[in-house]
Amino acid sequence: MNHANVALIERFYQAFQRRDAEAMSACYAEDITFSDPVFGELHGSEAGDMWRMLTERAQDFAISFSEVEATDLDGSANWVARYVFTQSGRPVVNHVRSRFRFRDGKIVEQRDTFDLWGWTRQALGIKGTLLGWTPLIQGAIRKQARRGLAIWRARSARG
Repeated sequence: MNHANVALIERFYQAFQRRDAEAMSACYAEDITFSDPVFGELHGSEAGDMWRMLTERAQDFAISFSEVEATDLDGSANWVARYVFTQSGRPVVNHVRSRFRFRDGKIVEQRDTFDLWGWTRQALGIKGTLLGWTPLIQGAIRKQARRGLAIWRARSARG
């Protein structure tokens, strides 16, 4: 039997496949907490705006998802994003594990994990290969991602 929260996760990733950030955001509770190795922790509208920014900027983008599981309280899924990292023009294949918590038919928490050094090797090339494992480079990536989101939110008058 398919659990309602399995359908919720599937709806979220199907919207992602269509690059429909509004439909993705509709799966979130207003007080959503999102985290991943690049953006760190985002709260409320920041999470939806991150997806809006990423889907708007995506080049040669495709995702697939699998192993969706859920109960009344929590769930998980694996997904793979394939895209061109716009800042370097390099192709990226990112394997992500998402863990979810639910409340009242919405996602209240999403924690995405992936190999940040693996991502930097693909996205940044030799610099990422040689230095992507260092706290300095990983911190710079996080700072740049957060700054980019803040600028996007200001321009979109969403922040």
